[in-house]
Amino acid sequence: MRPVRPEFVPDATATREEMEALQLDVAAAATWRDDLGFDPTAASLLGEYTLDQAASTIDQSASTTDQAASATDDRPLVAGVDQAFLDDRAVSAVVVSRGETVVERAHAVTDLEIPYIPGLLAFREGGPILAAFAALDCEPDLVVFDGSGRIHFRQAGLATHLGVTLDVPSVGVAKRLLCGAPASDVDGRPAGWRTPILADDSVENAEPGERIGHALQSRQYDSRPIINPLYVSPGHRVSVDTATDLVEGLCADYKLPEPTRLADARADEVKRDVATEE
Repeated sequence: MRPVRPEFVPDATATREEMEALQLDVAAAATWRDDLGFDPTAASLLGEYTLDQAASTIDQSASTTDQAASATDDRPLVAGVDQAFLDDRAVSAVVVSRGETVVERAHAVTDLEIPYIPGLLAFREGGPILAAFAALDCEPDLVVFDGSGRIHFRQAGLATHLGVTLDVPSVGVAKRLLCGAPASDVDGRPAGWRTPILADDSVENAEPGERIGHALQSRQYDSRPIINPLYVSPGHRVSVDTATDLVEGLCADYKLPEPTRLADARADEVKRDVATEE
């Protein structure tokens, strides 16, 4: 899978001013209304699978095209994206599933060119993630990123930046709030609760009070300490409400949605293999 809009590929060698200007261009090109190509309610749960169980559902002798063609339902291909880090390298993983079946996994191990800078994550991790997508044969209908979308200083977080670059419906799922303000206090809320994240003075080119995402309390457990919410925002070709509905529907018995949970496990597995080989 290759960039559709190569002019938006993040360049880690650019100046900060150039990076921020590109983000504004990305946000201007993004679509925050539903343009999915599938019924959002068809993005059903992936189920409770360990990484090994998920991997065992892949028919290694069949092509990705054959697997997709053999699908007997209309559920979309949903890709989860996450990374692990080994020294100064990123281990980027993409895991694509249709319902409870893992269709394809791809990864890339690449050098990191710049340190983490708040608000400029796509310039550190975007290139490595695109390298993993380049190793992917199938075309996902939806991509769920471990990172922000519209909830970003310039409304162009990782999910928006790469969603626009690949021109694929995308959603960002972050564990911390980068900017904006919750409409209600988020502490100690029950599973299934959500509240809008509203744009404030820190968000460029947004009306004050405009909804740019949600805080979603995906899970709480009686036997565990209070769990903080996820911060969900549209990346590209998805509306605020649909983005949160999709993430809520993709959560199984865990806090994280299954696409990024499987990608996280795959990235860790590749990282262990690379470290062992060295």
